Amino acid sequence: MTGHDASGHVGDDLVRLTGVARTYGRGATAVVAVHEVTCAVRRADRIAVTGASGSGKSTLLHLVGGLDEPTAGRIEWPALDGRPFGRPGVAGMIFQGPSLLTPLDVLDNTALPLGLVGLDEEQARRRAADALHSVGLADLAFRLPEELSGGQAQRVAVARVLAARPRLIIADEPTAQLGSAHAVQVVDLLLRAADELDAGLIIATHDSHMAARLPTRWRMADGMLMEGEPCSS
Repeated sequence: MTGHDASGHVGDDLVRLTGVARTYGRGATAVVAVHEVTCAVRRADRIAVTGASGSGKSTLLHLVGGLDEPTAGRIEWPALDGRPFGRPGVAGMIFQGPSLLTPLDVLDNTALPLGLVGLDEEQARRRAADALHSVGLADLAFRLPEELSGGQAQRVAVARVLAARPRLIIADEPTAQLGSAHAVQVVDLLLRAADELDAGLIIATHDSHMAARLPTRWRMADGMLMEGEPCSS
C-alpha cells in the first residue's frame, strides 16, 4: 500500500516498510502491535492513519519515524538518507502532548532543535520567531508553557516542526487532548506546513472528522493495515 501519489515512482519514497512487524514481549504474553505491514510514504502524501485505541497506529508511526525497531521485516528511508529519528531537519515529530520544556519560554522551546541542524543561536531564534508568526503565536513568544492553553501548546509544537523544515512530518494523535475547534486548527496548520515545506505528512488519529480533512486515509485494526481510502479528486 502506498500513499496517494500519482507518480508512483519508488524513488519518491520518503519511507518504505516491507513486511514489517513489531511484537512486544515473548511467549504467551507477547503482544503483536504491528503485523506484516507493507506501505510507503512519499513527499506528496497527506495521510491519516485511523483506528481504535490499541490498533497499532502509534507503533506504526514510531516505526516510520525510526523511534522503534521492527521485530520482522524491513524499513528503508530512501529519500531521507537513513533513519530520521534525532534529525529534526529530516523528520519532525509531534505527539499527543506538546512536549515543551517548562523552564524555557515559547521562543526557546521552538528554537531548541535547531542547533541539531547547524544553526547558531541567533539564526535559530530568528527562524523560531518566523515559525511562531506563521502559526499565529508571535505575541506569546516569551510566555512559559504553563501559561498556554492546550491548543496554543500544540501550535508551538507545530511551529517547532516548521522551524526545522523537515522533509517528513509525523504527528501521533496531535489533537487527542483538544476540543474540536482547536483540533481543526492544528490539523489545518499541519496541512499548511506540509504544503509550505513540500514535506510528506502522516497523522495518527481516532477522530474521523480530523481524518476526513486529509486526502488519504489508512485504517488499522489489530495491528494490520487494512485498507487505504484515498479521497476522489
